[in-house]
Amino acid sequence: MGRIAVASIVILWLIPISILVNTIVPAPYMDEIFHVPQAQQYCRGNFRSWDPMITTPPGLYFLSLAYVASLFPGLFCMQAVSSFSDSCSTSILRLTNGVLAVICSVLIYEIIIHLRPSLDDKKATLRAVVLSLYPLHWFFTYLYYTDVASLTAVLAMYLLILKKKYLFSSLIGALSVVIRQTNIIWVLFVACSGVIEFTQSRRKDRAEVDGISSSKEKEDLSANLKDVSIVSNLRKRRVNNGAKSRNKITPQSSVPMTYTSGLLDEIHDIIIISWNHFWELFVSFSPSFMVFVAFVAFIRWNGSIVLGAKDAHTVSPHFAQLLYYGVVSALFMVPVHFSLDQAALLFRQFCKKKLLSVFQWFMALALGFLSVEFFSIAHPYLLADNRHYTFYLWRKVINYNRSTKYLMIPLYVYSWFFIVGNLAKNQKKLWVLVYFFACAASLVPAPLIELRYYTIPFYFLILHTDIPESKSWFFMGFLHISINCFTMYMFLFRPFYWKHEAGAQRFIW
Repeated sequence: MGRIAVASIVILWLIPISILVNTIVPAPYMDEIFHVPQAQQYCRGNFRSWDPMITTPPGLYFLSLAYVASLFPGLFCMQAVSSFSDSCSTSILRLTNGVLAVICSVLIYEIIIHLRPSLDDKKATLRAVVLSLYPLHWFFTYLYYTDVASLTAVLAMYLLILKKKYLFSSLIGALSVVIRQTNIIWVLFVACSGVIEFTQSRRKDRAEVDGISSSKEKEDLSANLKDVSIVSNLRKRRVNNGAKSRNKITPQSSVPMTYTSGLLDEIHDIIIISWNHFWELFVSFSPSFMVFVAFVAFIRWNGSIVLGAKDAHTVSPHFAQLLYYGVVSALFMVPVHFSLDQAALLFRQFCKKKLLSVFQWFMALALGFLSVEFFSIAHPYLLADNRHYTFYLWRKVINYNRSTKYLMIPLYVYSWFFIVGNLAKNQKKLWVLVYFFACAASLVPAPLIELRYYTIPFYFLILHTDIPESKSWFFMGFLHISINCFTMYMFLFRPFYWKHEAGAQRFIW
């Protein structure tokens, strides 16, 4: 019932807003001026055509072809179109993302109930609806961009890994890379998550087997007790051999059930268990490895990770991008992130281990300073295009004066301490470390500050963050709705004009 409810709620806002957007902005806008004509070329069967300004692979266009093909018989019978190519109008192509957004909301619901099986349908539905309202995802549902398709494919890949359907997960992972090539990072992340889950399940299985065998031994011993003398003799033997027995049994059975080891112990266990189950792991995850090999071959053939406009998207060490992601994610989770309980928790942790906490904060602040001072990039697009909100964030906040960017470093550091601390409550330390490296690998090479790049990392963060209070979800939903109303109002009803270019310009993320 929850799946139907989530999909229905998303459809309720999707249809009227899509009609409104297509009525007021019927022509392609911003990046749509590249994506829409390219998809229309494919609709005409011209698969050799390619716009050199497009930086992403053609996965979205193939999805649109399948979607339009399902609509074409009905449109043709109603005489709405006369040919297949006529079906690929801007509004219909945009609706590709609308359909994917509904699918994505159901995937979010499925992941939530898989990660938290004790959660009832109402709470899971609330969380899925709130996450479907995430502003960066919600806004681009109504435009023909690759973001919604990319997120949907990655979440589908992750859900299949959680359900241990490794082959299908790798196939969807390949599709996600064809939609957006940087998703190879999340293919590797999901595969690593699968390996961690695989080793954890094998550890639990081993603990259960050891527990069953030990209980069986006890039953056999008690069944063979003939008289009081035998009982007393056995008790004496147990007293004498108790230490030896515990030394033999405890490392295999007791410890894994209450596993609270450090990062190095987790890595050691994964190496040992992976070695013992090498062929099982190889068969399960080799398809994901083949996707990575194919991607490396593509990079070698293409000479770059991007397809077109390579000069404007060269890989650059933009470490400040990772800091921006931390604070932006914190702002979208503000009822949890900046609550008094969260501040009190960090303070207690700081007081508990003062020396270690001081060292951690010092190192984090030092790395933040180095990132801001030497690895903060102002891309020409960022400085010149006043249609994006990042243009104003850079000028009015980050780079307001020379001291502002340094004053924000503690906020960046606090945001990442929050992210790591909350993830560590429910996930293995190794999982948190892999997540951090995945965020770094996907964000640091990008020279342009684009909040759209934060969408996939944000979803992995919030899906694994423990937010039990419903009031926090309601507040977060209200926050997301407010931001969505503002951004859509600015996009539709507050156009402006450039002197050097004809046509209305609109504010966009």
